[in-house]
Amino acid sequence: MGSLWLVLFGILAVACIVIAVALGRKPRDYAQLRDELNTLFYQQRLKEIEEDDAQGIVTEKSELVTELQHSLLADLPEKTTQTVRLGKPWVMLPIILVVIGVSLAMYLKTGGIMQQMELNQVEQDYPQLRERLMNPQAEHLTLGELQQFSLGLRASLQHDPDNVQDWAMLGRLGMVLNNSQLASQAFERALHLAPDDTGLKSDYAEVLVRSPDPQDNRQAQLLLQDMLTKQPQDARLLTLLAADFFAQQKYSDAIRYWQQLLPQLAPGSAQRDAVMKGIEQAKTNAGLQTSQLTVNIDLSTSAKRMLPQNGVLYISVTDGVSPVPVAVKRIPLSHFPLSLVLDDSNAMVPERLLSAQHQLQVRARISRDGSAKPQKDDWFGLNSVTHFTGKQSLSVIIDQQEP
Repeated sequence: MGSLWLVLFGILAVACIVIAVALGRKPRDYAQLRDELNTLFYQQRLKEIEEDDAQGIVTEKSELVTELQHSLLADLPEKTTQTVRLGKPWVMLPIILVVIGVSLAMYLKTGGIMQQMELNQVEQDYPQLRERLMNPQAEHLTLGELQQFSLGLRASLQHDPDNVQDWAMLGRLGMVLNNSQLASQAFERALHLAPDDTGLKSDYAEVLVRSPDPQDNRQAQLLLQDMLTKQPQDARLLTLLAADFFAQQKYSDAIRYWQQLLPQLAPGSAQRDAVMKGIEQAKTNAGLQTSQLTVNIDLSTSAKRMLPQNGVLYISVTDGVSPVPVAVKRIPLSHFPLSLVLDDSNAMVPERLLSAQHQLQVRARISRDGSAKPQKDDWFGLNSVTHFTGKQSLSVIIDQQEP
């Protein structure tokens, strides 16, 4: 950075010297210069006349000389000659200051000085941020600090490019910051340095699974299946494979890997609930659901006149006994009447699936601000408890307001 400033100031100094020399040149008397040129012309022409006379070309030499003298006298100025100066000493200082100011402004705008200063600050803060990140008792880094730390980490890796742990850390930071390109490039570099590290392979596969690029999804599938042959019960590999097949809309394969994973998960755990919901969603997408409830919703005349502009429609299904819903669906407010389908993928908890119910009660509510909690004057409709056969259609009229 210091050498850059030296070069900049050196260039400015040269420019200022050139300006000073140009403005400080000795003034020229252009009338005197004209007289000198006229004299040279007179002498040259006089010499030519003498040469012509010696050769006998001219016969009236005296008349030609007289005419030449008259021409020289006619070109002489009648007034005193005026001196024109190219510059004055007091003009040099403001011009030099303007040149320096404009040069510095242009450099600040296009030369990247602010970015360089920010990078210097990042490098100064990097050790402290790294210490906080590594200390589980320290205050967690904010999202902005994580982004700053990733810049410092990249700068550090330029000086230590073979540090596998730091490349892996940068890849995980990319995942946290939702920067798939950074994460992918970092894990690729880490795997180049440690090609047999299974943890790095799993992390890299997760980045590929998250990618919206189908080619990345297929690459993740090949990588995960190769790893699964050596670790057939690895929960993370099974989870990633199921998610990858789901992203590729290969729902039967996704269901197979999720079902293979279920015995390893504790009953009631959040991960087991998520897997069960994934299975039901895959069945829905694949058209494999055996239980479906079609709900037809319409509005009363009063409700139609008082629809909120940004409302949200909540449909909840209970067993008619417990107020806890077995299925819930939330959609933006649109036209009425409307029809929608609920199945096990809309279950609140995997242990209480829609398909396991023998009777149902449907409630439809319009929330004015999107709140899941009923509020005063919200419009709603409720049908009576109805026997559920596993596949049927129910109708609800929204015609009441919350007290």
